[in-house]
Amino acid sequence: MKIVIQRVSRARVVVAGQEVGSIGQGLLLLVGVERGDGPAQAERAAHRVATLRVFSDGEGKMNRGLDEAGGEVLVVSQFTLAGSIRRGRRPDFFSAAPPEEAQPLVQRLVEELRRRGLRVATGSFGAMMEVELVNDGPVTLIWEDPPGDDVRAPRS
Repeated sequence: MKIVIQRVSRARVVVAGQEVGSIGQGLLLLVGVERGDGPAQAERAAHRVATLRVFSDGEGKMNRGLDEAGGEVLVVSQFTLAGSIRRGRRPDFFSAAPPEEAQPLVQRLVEELRRRGLRVATGSFGAMMEVELVNDGPVTLIWEDPPGDDVRAPRS
């Protein structure tokens, strides 16, 4: 599983001219599910996102988490994150999980984030989406948890 995490002032997703999800201050997650990913990747990612300290404290240091900052999360499935541009001129999406495997894992991530008390909005899985964001900082991080990784799930 690969996730691009962007700290945002606000973000929203529009599908066919209609807003389907939006947040104020928080984190935008662009989520790519790879072949072989399972529930453990979704659980570890939710734990990592929920406990990240990427919001500024009174001294301007990234020392506060989503809960302390009153932040929200916008989860957007993006299979192209599993693409490779190492060879040729066209991306290769062999590593991307098929939709019937990816969708439940994206949903699992959303559920795990909500279980941790976070307000979570989403895009529309498989739809052509317009994602609008105001990157705050900018702060952009990448979470990678390869398929088959044997790291144990974190304690809650």
